Amino acid sequence: MTSERLFLGVGQSATGLKWVDRLGQREANIALAMAQNHGFPDIVTRVLAGRGVGLDDAAAFMEPTLKSLMPDPTSLTDMAPAAARIAKAIIARETVAIFGDYDVDGACSSAILSRFLAHYGIANQIYIPDRIFEGYGPNPAAMQELAKQASLIVTVDCGTNSAAAIDAAKVAGTDVVVLDHHQVGGNLPEAALAIVNPNREDDLSGQGHLCAAGVVFLTLVQTSRILREQGVKLNTNPPDLLSLLDLVALATICDVVPLKELNRAFVVKGLLVARTQQNVGLAALARVSRIGEPLNAFHFAYLIGPRINAGGRIGDAGLGARLLTLDDPDEAMRIAQELDRLNQERQAMETIMLEQAEAEAMAELSSSSGPAILITANDDWHPGIVGLIAARLKERARRPAFAIAFNANGTGSGSGRSINGFDLGKLVRGAVEQGLLVKGGGHAMAAGITVERGKMGALRAFFEEQSAEMVGQLRGNASLAIDGALSAAGATVPLYETMEKAGPFGSGHPQPVLVLPHHRLIDARSVGINHIKVTLAGADGKRINAIAFRAVGSDLGDFLFRQLGQSVHVAGNLALNHWNGSTTTQFRILDAAKAV
Repeated sequence: MTSERLFLGVGQSATGLKWVDRLGQREANIALAMAQNHGFPDIVTRVLAGRGVGLDDAAAFMEPTLKSLMPDPTSLTDMAPAAARIAKAIIARETVAIFGDYDVDGACSSAILSRFLAHYGIANQIYIPDRIFEGYGPNPAAMQELAKQASLIVTVDCGTNSAAAIDAAKVAGTDVVVLDHHQVGGNLPEAALAIVNPNREDDLSGQGHLCAAGVVFLTLVQTSRILREQGVKLNTNPPDLLSLLDLVALATICDVVPLKELNRAFVVKGLLVARTQQNVGLAALARVSRIGEPLNAFHFAYLIGPRINAGGRIGDAGLGARLLTLDDPDEAMRIAQELDRLNQERQAMETIMLEQAEAEAMAELSSSSGPAILITANDDWHPGIVGLIAARLKERARRPAFAIAFNANGTGSGSGRSINGFDLGKLVRGAVEQGLLVKGGGHAMAAGITVERGKMGALRAFFEEQSAEMVGQLRGNASLAIDGALSAAGATVPLYETMEKAGPFGSGHPQPVLVLPHHRLIDARSVGINHIKVTLAGADGKRINAIAFRAVGSDLGDFLFRQLGQSVHVAGNLALNHWNGSTTTQFRILDAAKAV
């Protein structure tokens, strides 16, 4: 953001934020020139300019292509030996084991590689560790067992920091190739035959924004090239790698990696593949999620992704990866229904845990400004859900938050989520160095910790000492960046469709935040469990339906009910609503303010 100009003069909104114009004068000038040169709607050019797109790049940005954005796979360190080893396994018809992470990226990465190998008739198995009993990444016992069954183990979305486990596999006589994207936490595993990770220090490819599925895809591009150049007769045509882009897109969105450069092309092209429903597992998930419209990034992030994750959180961690490899519609539907059931169970558990966590947090916040970092803990919480609780607390209290589940031995597994501008991973690493945590790690916006109950008091004090000043400053300057203003009459389906070409939106490429200024709030009522449905009317009488998710009982919800019949400014995202065969625009409310 290059400007701190108040938007519509809103210095304090219903949620306590100031609204600032995302565009400074320079960006505003670029937006105007884009509209004149390319004929795009003004609001769309403001979105582009506000995200750093230059005047000369606008047309290409609106139509990203793999051809123009795909790097040479061998620009990634260790790609040549990694792809060569996978190609050798295919030519020699070896058995391959795939060790994946238990999240969406791990499931998609595993399924992509498994489908590629299966196309050539290569026997392969996917191993996903149990989140509770095994934890993240390869462990020696599992790798030794896999080494008995396969001559090559490929770790996907993990392995970079698993030296002991990879040593165990090598001692057992099995080669290990690592395809990962996580930050390096120490020395790389010397026993690995190859480690392809664009975030290793000696990788100069500039592809550090990729998720693991993107790394796997590039590896298979190079593997296919090797097989083709060697002229190997494999009694089958090469696989259609583009048909796997639906899984690359799903992983890219759900792993919240920056939606820029190649990642944008992956998602744009992957969503087109997903809409053809070639992957029967993905199609089954769409059906159980009751999605009655063309798949988009929102569906991946909030409907399909959570169902795949539900297996890893509270059920069988391997269900998601298994589902995405299936070609049998009946078996796919059975697993999709099981994941849907687990997701409902996870939601019920989350609701109870969140009520308890919020009660504890609000008690801390009621007496004063409260701690800079919220820490809630409970002996009855499920450790697979604490990350979701931390995210909700962070949203509610607008400060970093941790949720910790303690076991009977007094050891807590916790997860934290941060606010923009505060590096939570650095704070956790500092706590580890001070001996306050058994272990911990993460990145700026999220972290995981293991803590002993007896260290909780000292941990709270350390967190407060290290974060109070900076978190206080960030909270005091909390703002909502606005891309532009729109009227109910101007919020048309064609405008939405053009704006979507500036996407996909997500991490590193934020969803456009628009304001409906001076619109009369003519209806507001509770729907579902805790949502608020609103009808807004512009000065010309044109109406638009809007919804504020999880707003009942919040500052935003209270404001909407109080302002019924009044003129308000409403900030949010433009969306589409498909109902009974018709498509209309809808507004998703993020914030509101009095119109003065």
